[in-house]
Amino acid sequence: MRKAKKREMTAGEGPLFAAGVDVGGTKVSTALFDSGGRMFARAKQPLDRGSGEAAAGQVARVLRELGEEAVRAGGRVKAAAVCVPGIVYQADGLVWAPNVPGWIHFPLQGRLEGAVPFPVLIESDRAAYVSGEAWRGAARGARDAVFLAVGTGIGAGIISGGRLIRGAEDISGAVGWFALRPEFREEYAEMGCFEAEASGTGVSRRARHLLESGVSSEMIRLAGGRIADVTAETVAAAARLNDPPARAIMAETASTLAMGIANIVSLLNPKVIVLGGGLFQAADLLLEPIRKEIKKWAQPLAAKDLEVAVSTLGEDAGLYGCGKLAWDLSKGE
Repeated sequence: MRKAKKREMTAGEGPLFAAGVDVGGTKVSTALFDSGGRMFARAKQPLDRGSGEAAAGQVARVLRELGEEAVRAGGRVKAAAVCVPGIVYQADGLVWAPNVPGWIHFPLQGRLEGAVPFPVLIESDRAAYVSGEAWRGAARGARDAVFLAVGTGIGAGIISGGRLIRGAEDISGAVGWFALRPEFREEYAEMGCFEAEASGTGVSRRARHLLESGVSSEMIRLAGGRIADVTAETVAAAARLNDPPARAIMAETASTLAMGIANIVSLLNPKVIVLGGGLFQAADLLLEPIRKEIKKWAQPLAAKDLEVAVSTLGEDAGLYGCGKLAWDLSKGE
């Protein structure tokens, strides 16, 4: 990624930048952004999983390094945003991010205040994804948009009327808990019905269960003969080879995803739904069936002019979202 250059200028000072930090379960991605959304100094490093304090210290360190990069460009960081894979309690700055060791009701905001020389906002990754796509991605300019992240789990970031929707307990967007089946199964208590049925985890679970029943499929060959190694990627690869069991699983997944998305459309009436996360590496198999099925299930007027698109920012959606949120913070928005 290019180094920061002189871009956004104000009277009497050099270029201004926003800093973004996307914390995942295994890695930390960082970048600077000018006010037009151009990215500079992008970097990535493994997350320090030694403890909650170690991870927080790493976040503080990379923020300071972004500040130093801006100074080398003759400017400064005006504000920063950090997104985390979980819930951010805005009232007290606590984060609940079980994929990061020690970050269960961890005071991340408190750890960063005073550790860096500019204001820092902490936000959920879902909120960052939709903010990034609405700023520079597939929902650019939309004031009503939803980002649906489908990977090992399912979650949504929501912008309505130009504002992020967080909810009374900062948990809005937990759509993985949508109830889409009349029969309750044990795993729904742990992850929710929608997530259990339509996430990448659900796809691989259904595939392994089918193969264990003795069904013949390319999925076994692609997994090296080991049913336990079948993943959602394996299912998608077999479906592209016209393997009937794999195609059936992907078709069922598309139908379930469309039902969940239709509920979002009828409830929120967004202009754009952006689909992202690991499962949509199989967008070639999922996107068109989803678009068709949404029309069947959603409120007709809400679905009439709906745009359903795959993320154009990919794994950088969170970083771009942090850039946008940091600029908003710097303006007091």
